[in-house]
Amino acid sequence: MRAQEIKAGDLVISQPWSRAAPVGAELTSAYLTIENKGTAADRLVGASTDAAEKVEIQQTSMSGGATSTEPVTAGLGISPGDTVVLKTGAYKLALMKLKSQFKRGTKVSITLEFEKAGKVPVPFEVYSAGSSGPVAPKAAADSKTKK
Repeated sequence: MRAQEIKAGDLVISQPWSRAAPVGAELTSAYLTIENKGTAADRLVGASTDAAEKVEIQQTSMSGGATSTEPVTAGLGISPGDTVVLKTGAYKLALMKLKSQFKRGTKVSITLEFEKAGKVPVPFEVYSAGSSGPVAPKAAADSKTKK
């Protein structure tokens, strides 16, 4: 099964997903893949959703065995022909001060804002709180679960 793809100008957005968050949780993360099929660079400059007060692009990095998270204030550049993957342990959309529960199996609409492509509403599939996201098609084909 192919994850939904959304086209915004020359950008192709795929595999949007978020972690579940119980009632009362303040924070969750969302991830996706953005591919630039055009000839001009674009930049993910922000995002918003009715489900949280604030959405921030963040970069997670390891330093001396500790994980730190920094806001990406200049946005994420997507060069022509490049693919930018927001994934655990790298870049993410941090959804802060949640207004509603993120329930596994539901979808949450997050509007991505690009410098050139503009505002793009994207439905994010909610996975379990401990999920590492959708299984990539290649990885699924390689799995040894043949019967």
